[in-house]
Amino acid sequence: MRVLITGARGQVGQELMLSAPHDWQVSGFGSSELDISDAQQVRAVLQSLQPQLIINAAAYTAVDKAETDSQRAHAVNHLGAENLAKAAQQVDCPLLHISTDYVFAGQHAKPYTEEDVPAPSSVYGASKWLGEQAITSCCKRHIILRTSWVFGLHGNNFVKTMLRLGQERDTLSIVSDQVGGPTSARSIAHALWQIAEQYKTSGNSIWGTYHFSGAPTCSWYDFANEIFTQASALKLIERSPTLKPINTSDYPTPAQRPAYSVLDNSKISQQLKIAQSDWKNELNIMLRALKDAQ
Repeated sequence: MRVLITGARGQVGQELMLSAPHDWQVSGFGSSELDISDAQQVRAVLQSLQPQLIINAAAYTAVDKAETDSQRAHAVNHLGAENLAKAAQQVDCPLLHISTDYVFAGQHAKPYTEEDVPAPSSVYGASKWLGEQAITSCCKRHIILRTSWVFGLHGNNFVKTMLRLGQERDTLSIVSDQVGGPTSARSIAHALWQIAEQYKTSGNSIWGTYHFSGAPTCSWYDFANEIFTQASALKLIERSPTLKPINTSDYPTPAQRPAYSVLDNSKISQQLKIAQSDWKNELNIMLRALKDAQ
């Protein structure tokens, strides 16, 4: 099975490369090797590799920076996704694509399903939603996997930021009125490989949009508390800072965050038999790996 992975140097991309089936021919390209916003480059790579499956892990993810760098955010998240979708359709190749909870406004009181209509409130969210629409219209065989609050061993993320700030400060103020589902890059990669394995075995899949995120639901404050509880137990850190819960209004950011971005995972469980991940267990795996690397 020939698989092309874009964004192979990112959080999820690196996990995809590390967990790829050993007997598959997997080619991973970072943004410096394949800029998906360049349609000609995308077509050339696909014509050369002739992949049987594409996994798009490439994305512009600087949420706040996107507010003033909208052209680049749209070039990657919208037009880049469209370029891949069109090229994949031309070579009759399925496309697996990672999207985000930010496509929703975050004003729900119950978990978002795939049937809920997106209404992004940030440039980043809007660019990802336009990318989803481009894929849906340009590539018949596709799966869009929406996820949330991604963390992992590679790249920058909330867990690493908390561990760093916890060593520098005695007290940390953490937003407590935004609720979601932390999701490890490792579990996202595993879910994508499960989908790929199902496709290889059957030659088909139940194409469409799916939600995949970690459980249980928590706030950023809850997440931070668990990070320091586990890190202390593992002796990864010498001391834990005092955590102070604050409201979003106390910590203004350029981009508006969804207040409620819990994703309903029922569809992926029922149709693709992929179980929701336990973020506390995934966090423990990550922290143990960081401990072993010390």
